[in-house]
Amino acid sequence: MENTQLVIAEKPSVARAISQVLEAGAKRDGYWEGRGSPVATSKCQGHLEAPTEPTGETDWLVSWCVGHLVELAPADAYDPRYSKWNYNDLPIIPHPWQYRVLPDTQKQFDILRCLMGRDDVDTVVCATDAGREGELIFRLVYDLCGCTKPIKRLWISSMEEPAICRGFDNLLDSASYDNLYAAALCRAKADWLVGINATRLFTTLYKGKTLNVGRVLTPTLALLVEREAAIAGFQKEKFYTVELKLNGLTAVSERFSSKTAAERLRKACLGTSATVTVVDRKERTERPPALYDLTTLQREANRLLGYTAQQTLDYLQSLYEKRLATYPRTDSRYLTDDMEETARTLAPIAARICGVQPAGSVTAAQVCDSGKVTDHHALIPTRNAAGAELDSLPTGEREILRLVALGLVRAVSSPYQYAETVVTAECGGHRFTARGRTVRGIGWRAYAAPPKCPVLPELAEGQRLEGGDAALKVGTTAPPAHFNEDTLLAAMERTGAEDMPDDAAHKGLGTPATRAATIEKLVRSGFVVREGRQLIPTQKGIDLIRVMPDQLKSAKLTAEWEERLGAVERGELPPDAFMNGIVDMVRGLVQTYAGVSVASAALSQSGRAVIGKCPRCGKNVVEGQKSFFCEGYYDKPPCGFALWKNDRFFTGKHKELTKKIAASLLKNGCVALTGLFSEKKGVFYDATVVLDDDGGKFVRYKVEFDKEKGHEDGQ
Repeated sequence: MENTQLVIAEKPSVARAISQVLEAGAKRDGYWEGRGSPVATSKCQGHLEAPTEPTGETDWLVSWCVGHLVELAPADAYDPRYSKWNYNDLPIIPHPWQYRVLPDTQKQFDILRCLMGRDDVDTVVCATDAGREGELIFRLVYDLCGCTKPIKRLWISSMEEPAICRGFDNLLDSASYDNLYAAALCRAKADWLVGINATRLFTTLYKGKTLNVGRVLTPTLALLVEREAAIAGFQKEKFYTVELKLNGLTAVSERFSSKTAAERLRKACLGTSATVTVVDRKERTERPPALYDLTTLQREANRLLGYTAQQTLDYLQSLYEKRLATYPRTDSRYLTDDMEETARTLAPIAARICGVQPAGSVTAAQVCDSGKVTDHHALIPTRNAAGAELDSLPTGEREILRLVALGLVRAVSSPYQYAETVVTAECGGHRFTARGRTVRGIGWRAYAAPPKCPVLPELAEGQRLEGGDAALKVGTTAPPAHFNEDTLLAAMERTGAEDMPDDAAHKGLGTPATRAATIEKLVRSGFVVREGRQLIPTQKGIDLIRVMPDQLKSAKLTAEWEERLGAVERGELPPDAFMNGIVDMVRGLVQTYAGVSVASAALSQSGRAVIGKCPRCGKNVVEGQKSFFCEGYYDKPPCGFALWKNDRFFTGKHKELTKKIAASLLKNGCVALTGLFSEKKGVFYDATVVLDDDGGKFVRYKVEFDKEKGHEDGQ
């Protein structure tokens, strides 16, 4: 054979789809084989936007990687002594890096190595997922096989036949993606360095407790711990409103903190007429929601069906392998421009799947925008779903497929249009407000519960409304809600995104493909438990966050990494420069804890230098990045004692709250300071600062002077 090209996809199902387009229909052990041309075959010619001259038939071999066939080697591959965890062996910095083939995929790796080594294969086509991870998967296999044959890159965002055809008609030079591979490898090595060294560091410090630490895992746990602290420290407050019922109109006053004041208003309004002062009518248009990406689908499935993020991903993966839904691990909510006809064709199929009437008019163009598609387009059902026996599917798969289909039906529907009216009336010297709406066009809301809002009577400014009933209503401020998987996924997607560059490949904590696994690992490691649908950090998880340095529990680490990885990807930063920064960070982290000995009793000790004793609860006070805080700060109930470094008392006096000052305040209750600045008089003076803690939310201070000198602060 001559001119044989080997195509390597990421998964068997993708390889099968590509082989069908290439007419490589002969199934072999671990690959497909056949002869054809993607631009000359009859099935593809009709999809091309412009006539293409046939290039002659090609012999094709189409195989796959089954995800990550090759991974970075574990620590003990570099030295057998690393099989035991010892602080003195840290940091572990591989040089050179080693790789290994996963045991359960060794057979497929051997098949790929044989295929790459065939004499008739002159070109290898990388057809793994179009993104950073897909590039890494292919290159690691290619390099470990010792292959040196030319590489072409298939870069597509859709598995539709027209997109595959165009992709093969425009195969790209793999060298154009060298920087993408470099960034992917840097990310993998950096995660290895932080995960291996930080996990071993804190596990050895705390004498045998396996404390998993990770760039995404630890900040995610910090979100949960911070939320629980906010809930524990929340103080409920009652508030009161007055509700008027006037000629079919229900209007509500502003909130009162005083029941007496609210009751006074109620009595003043009882049986008294009100005057309409403002009638504000506005026409509103609410566009349909975009199609689902993985994260929005996981959130919706958790909210509506109670499925965990991992369950949703598993059901979706199974549907993908059955060719009933598109690729699951996507962060895009749009289709590519070439899929407009696909969306139009699929809309009635999707309506049948979810058991609703198809929309009267379909606007497919509004879901197509290639500029908003990254590695993969949004989630939609496939044409094969039209003939699927839905009742034969497992319940979870059936419900997820219906949800995906409903997402398409809504997205191609017309907008929801309504008139919103806000009425303001005055009674008893106070303003009362009522809101209502009138639906002009139901649009996509026909497939979702429309907001509940009353229809208001026709009113005019200056109109008097005869007095009716006035009722006192009591409400209570609510604490922040516990995280569930819906809200935690949203927080992971949002956290730190503002610190990331606009062109970052993924924003927030983790990626759509990894967030579910992160949540499951937190539960599996004993840091988080599920209570119904709520996710609650355990004491072990709370204690872990307490002892973590700020750099490891802050989402800013991910933001900094993404910014620098983006520079590597664009060729603006050498990979070695990125890796040197990671190595320096890891070395510094390990050195910070040199000589620190932590009792094996529990994680309740912080591992930080003790500044003094807490005057409220007697526990140790230790130094954090922003404060000197009590180790019982996050207890239930929380101690809440902290000396904040940016406290207005010290900054206003041009003084830094140092470790030495904090220690004296804790030991003696006061500290003599010189050079305090008076903002009122613009002069400096000497005085004694006294810790004046009354147990409130913030610690207070006061200044005392030597009576003989007769100074005054003037604050």
